[in-house]
Amino acid sequence: MLDKMRFNYLLSALLFLIFSLPAVAKPALVPAPPHIAAKAWLLVDFNSNRILAEHNSEMRVEPASLTKMMTAYVVLTEISNGSVSLDDQVLVSEKAWRMKGSRMFIEVNTRVSVRDLLKGMIIQSGNDASVALAEHVAGNEESFVQLMNQYAQALGMTGTHYSNCTGWPAADHYTTAKDLAIMARALIRDFPRHYAWYREKEYTYNNIRQNNRNRLLWLDDRVDGIKTGHTESAGYCLVSSAKQKNMRLISVVLGTASDNARSSNSRKLLNYGFRFYETFLLHKANQPLTRMRIWKGETETLPLGLQEDLYLTLPRGQRRKVDAKMSVEPMLVAPATKGQVYGSVIIKLTDKEIIKRPLVALQSVPEGGIWRKLVDNVKLMFQ
Repeated sequence: MLDKMRFNYLLSALLFLIFSLPAVAKPALVPAPPHIAAKAWLLVDFNSNRILAEHNSEMRVEPASLTKMMTAYVVLTEISNGSVSLDDQVLVSEKAWRMKGSRMFIEVNTRVSVRDLLKGMIIQSGNDASVALAEHVAGNEESFVQLMNQYAQALGMTGTHYSNCTGWPAADHYTTAKDLAIMARALIRDFPRHYAWYREKEYTYNNIRQNNRNRLLWLDDRVDGIKTGHTESAGYCLVSSAKQKNMRLISVVLGTASDNARSSNSRKLLNYGFRFYETFLLHKANQPLTRMRIWKGETETLPLGLQEDLYLTLPRGQRRKVDAKMSVEPMLVAPATKGQVYGSVIIKLTDKEIIKRPLVALQSVPEGGIWRKLVDNVKLMFQ
């Protein structure tokens, strides 16, 4: 009886010690990306631009009809600049009419609106529509291609060169998975209203109805674009984008063996990103993070903040481990120009620096008058 009482006492004491120990935080576990049967692939968060998975992302590949993403970008830019209108009536040339491959079936010497041509290129992947748009914007395809390459350089697509506006195989026509992600981000960011066309499942022109070749539009409600590509040499390619709650991902899958393969591998990447990562807004652009004393100016304080929204993409469960700090110049003296850098915002995750952004003036502060300068000079003597 005594041994039994002693045993129960010891058991109770042991259980008390176990459950009174401080809880140990579980590490955020992220497995390796799924196996992707493709020549090159990439998964990136749209807002933070953080790459979550990649393979051969800077390897030169044929873009095939993914080229039309840049063709659309150039045309939409010209529309936003006012030099082209969606209602412009484009006279279809014989060259555009004779284009091989995927077509929207426009007729030679007829007039088609820029709006219809864009939809025929985006939804039906029409090579004929691409050439007609290029000729309307730049006079001929060759001049339009020069614009394409100039925009590629401006966007930072350093591994890309275009030889045509359709993606027809050519010796000096290439891109990379990383550059295609840049292209996709630019389209979604700069033309959100027109980007909605990439989610349309079908388009009818000339009494011919054609389906969008992006199968994910039927298979995954999160997916709202963007473009497929295929040639014998390039294989089956897909750049896709999906949004779940406040998180948008872009996947690039290049050189798969079939239409089904490019769709299934793209879904694998998207599911991986949404399952194991989360994206959140840490600081908004143009909102004061601090107000600093500025000497000898018309005003006594200068608001400092970020020029762009600061998003973080982290493994799920690590948000509480983020530490944000500011480093600011010790003395600010007018004049100050809006956008001028006065320090930095440093983001750390478990004491490791992961992001550093410039801390800039959110407004200009001109020099103050003689009296303000005199008063501040006296105050500075006692600083």
